[in-house]
Amino acid sequence: MNNYPEKTCQIDRLVCHPKLVAAALSGQKTQQRRNGVYGYPGETFELEGTTFTVTALEQQSLGDMTDADAKAEGYPNLDAYKELILRMHAGMAWNNDSQVWVHFFKRND
Repeated sequence: MNNYPEKTCQIDRLVCHPKLVAAALSGQKTQQRRNGVYGYPGETFELEGTTFTVTALEQQSLGDMTDADAKAEGYPNLDAYKELILRMHAGMAWNNDSQVWVHFFKRND
């Protein structure tokens, strides 16, 4: 068993933007990075009546992200992911050393 920190937000806030919800429902999105823990492995959440399960939770630095990770986040590549994150968080600079929690999840069919 891993010793994860306490949650910083409820799991129902893990994936909430309509485009990202659609990407998760289509199977394109299977990861969500957050600056805190929103859900633990084995925990479930629902998007538009479809249940998903968190399969893993890992801490990672932004500098370790790859194009494959950005695609698993629902974006075409890492540059598109960075651009959107910086637009969403005005005044934020991309710091490769910043640590985030990667929530891996799968759709329960």
